Amino acid sequence: MAKPATAGWISLQNKRLLFLLLLVFSGSTALVLFIRGGLDSCDPRREGGRVAPAASDRVQLQPPAARVQKSPLGFMRSKLVLLVSHELSLSGGPLLLMELAFLLRNVGSQVAWITNQKSEDANEVTYSLEHKMLNRGVQVFSAKGQEAIDTALKADLVVLNTAVAGKWLDGVLKEHVSQVLPKILWWIHEMRGHYFKLEYVKHLPFVTGAMIDSYTTAEYWKNRTHERLKIQMPQIYVVHLGNSRELMEVAEDNIARRVLREHIRESLGVRSDDLLFAIINSVSRGKGQDLFLHSFYESLQLIQEQKLQVPSMHAVVVGSDMNAQTKFETELRDFVSKKGIQDHVHFVNKTLTVAPYLAAIDVLVQNSQARGECFGRITIEAMAFQLPVLGTAAGGTTEIVVNGSTGLLHPVGKEGVTPLAKNIVKLATHVERRLTMGRKGYERVRKRFMEHHMEERIASVLKEVLWKSKSNSRS
Repeated sequence: MAKPATAGWISLQNKRLLFLLLLVFSGSTALVLFIRGGLDSCDPRREGGRVAPAASDRVQLQPPAARVQKSPLGFMRSKLVLLVSHELSLSGGPLLLMELAFLLRNVGSQVAWITNQKSEDANEVTYSLEHKMLNRGVQVFSAKGQEAIDTALKADLVVLNTAVAGKWLDGVLKEHVSQVLPKILWWIHEMRGHYFKLEYVKHLPFVTGAMIDSYTTAEYWKNRTHERLKIQMPQIYVVHLGNSRELMEVAEDNIARRVLREHIRESLGVRSDDLLFAIINSVSRGKGQDLFLHSFYESLQLIQEQKLQVPSMHAVVVGSDMNAQTKFETELRDFVSKKGIQDHVHFVNKTLTVAPYLAAIDVLVQNSQARGECFGRITIEAMAFQLPVLGTAAGGTTEIVVNGSTGLLHPVGKEGVTPLAKNIVKLATHVERRLTMGRKGYERVRKRFMEHHMEERIASVLKEVLWKSKSNSRS
C-alpha cells in the first residue's frame, strides 16, 4: 500500500507546483504572460534588449470553425478591425484592448494594432507586448505611416481606446477623418477631469458610438461634455468587464489557492490565522492608500479600546514603487512609522501577478477617491476569490458591490475614514459575515462578470456599430 500512497502524494505535489507556476504567471487581466512570453534569450531577433518582429510572426492559422460558431463574436470572422491605443504599456486600458484583439483573433477577425504615443526609446515591455500580439496574428505597425491610413480606410471597424487616442485622428488621418468617423467605436475608460480637452474629443459627437465600462462613468461623460465642452456624446454603450476563464479556473481550485495562501503569507511573515486587509492598486493619492492606512490605524485603536478579541490584523499595500521615490509613498511610510504599526503594514512592489495576493488575503479594500473607479476590475477578481470588498461608494464600484451583501461601502474623502475603520472592525469580528459576503460575491461574479458575459455584451455593441456604419456609408 505504500507505493500507491507515495505516488498519490507525488501527483498532488506536482499539481500544486503546476498551479503555483500558473498563478505566478497570471495577472489581474490574465495577460501577464505578455511580459516575457516572446523574449527567449536565444531569439536571434533580439538586439540590445529589443525584439525585431519577423514577417512570419504575422501569420496565424484560422481558428477552428466550431470555436467561431460558439463565440458570440463569430460574426466578426474575416472582418478587418483596426485598434488604436494611446500607448502600449501594462496599464489597464491597453491591456483591455489587447484582450479584445485576442477575442477577435480567436474568431478569425483580421486585427491591426496602432500605438499613437510611442517613445523613441521604447522599453522591453513594449517590445514584448508587440511580440506577443504578432505571435497571435495581430498586425502591429506605425501609427503615422501610410499603412495606418490605408488600414483605417479599408477597415470594417476602428476602435479608439481611451480619450487621449483621439489625437491620432487629426494628427495622422487629417483630410481622411470624415471618411473614418462613421466606423469608429470609441472605448472610454477615464474618469478624471483633465481628459476633457477639446483637442482630444472634438470628433466624439461624430463617431458611431462610445463604449464605456460603467453607467456611472457614462453619465459623467454625458453631462460633462455637454456642460464643459458644449458637445454631445454619440450613442453610448455600457459594457461591464468580465473575469477571464484562466483566472476563474485558478480562483476555483482549492489546492492552488491554499498553496498560494501559504506561500505569500510566509513571504510576508504573517501567520495562517492572521487577518489581512489589502489594497491592490498603483500607489497614488487618487487610489486612497493614505486614507486606507488612516482607517486601518483607527480600526486597531477601536479594537483596543473596546477590548475586542480578534486575530492579529495586517494591512497589505500592493502597488508600491519606491524606485520612483514619490512624495506620496514617502508620506505613507512615514505615517506607518509615526504610528508605530510597522509590524502590521506590508508594502509590496507593483506587480501584475495579483492572483497569489488574492488567494492570501481575507478582505479587499477598493478605496479609489473622487469619482471612484471607472469600473475596477480588481474588484470582480477579488470576488472570484470569494473575498468581501470594502469599497468607496463611487464610480463603477457601486455597480459591482452590493452594499451589505457582497461587501460594505463607505464615503470618499476624509469623511470615509471612520466608516471604513468601523467596517474593517465589523468584518474582523464577524467571521461568518465575512465568509458569507465572499460567497455571495462569488455567486454575483458567476452570474454577471465572466468573460462570456463580456463577450456577449461586446458582440451586441459591435453588431449595432457595424450595421450603423454600413448605413452611414450608403447614405
